[in-house]
Amino acid sequence: MSILFDSFQEWKQYCDSNDLKIYEPVLQYEVSQKGRSEEVIWEGLSKAYQVMKDAVQTGLTKEMNSYSGMIKGGAKKVANFPTSVLSPEFQKLVSRALAAKEVNSCMGKVVAAPTAGASGILPGTLVTLQEIHDLPDQTIMEGLLVGAGVALILEKRASLAGAVGGCQAETGSAAAMASAAIVYALGGSIDQSFNAVAITIQCMLGLVCDPVAGLVEIPCVVRNASAAAIANSSAQIALADVSPVIPVDECVDAMGEIGNSMEAKYKETAQGGLAATPTGQAISKRVLIQDIEILDDESEEG
Repeated sequence: MSILFDSFQEWKQYCDSNDLKIYEPVLQYEVSQKGRSEEVIWEGLSKAYQVMKDAVQTGLTKEMNSYSGMIKGGAKKVANFPTSVLSPEFQKLVSRALAAKEVNSCMGKVVAAPTAGASGILPGTLVTLQEIHDLPDQTIMEGLLVGAGVALILEKRASLAGAVGGCQAETGSAAAMASAAIVYALGGSIDQSFNAVAITIQCMLGLVCDPVAGLVEIPCVVRNASAAAIANSSAQIALADVSPVIPVDECVDAMGEIGNSMEAKYKETAQGGLAATPTGQAISKRVLIQDIEILDDESEEG
């Protein structure tokens, strides 16, 4: 992958022809693009994964209250709730995805994977996966490379930006990255990893980007949790060799077509969807007034 693949089919063919694991062409691409050694790339991945783990821990232990008041430590509430809907592991998955994303909403340190608005999905899924299956960090980092390769193709064939393709392009892409990484980490084949991407995209198609008050908080935080759940369900389905029927590259193209057809008010403009509800509009006005008051105070101090 010293050059960027145009499709998942090309990625698979390259691996098959050169007897490579799915993550290895992405590692080659990183080395060629950044002009750094493999050792340095692995060190960077290790640091990135540590930031993800730290974001999960911070969101579950610190007070997470955003400036707007919309985020009020929801991750801790979910983590500590005495009743598990499915299992303690599912509760951990949801709370961890919420936690890392709340850190972003509260101006903490996260990894944009692929964007800050979707920064809870890979941490939530991979930290939980590692704990359940007792996986080494090396396997998780290889999974991160798999996710990065997925993102490179999604960016080329569709988009990773909510302003271009709606939330399907942000949380949808992150969930697809996570599902492929999960399948790889559990010993799945290349076909199974790519089928997980296809299934995930099918579940996320058409999701609009409608941030209340233009802030990456509501509904972004809860969507990170739901996307983490979808990533896991897609991986479970793909590992069982259930076919997505529609090939992954065609699913990606469908996502791009839908994004291009989506009205502007549903693409990160805060002019449609939840942002346009009466409550959403009231929150937007309140946040705007707070911003104006801060500017006035700064002007007087100056």
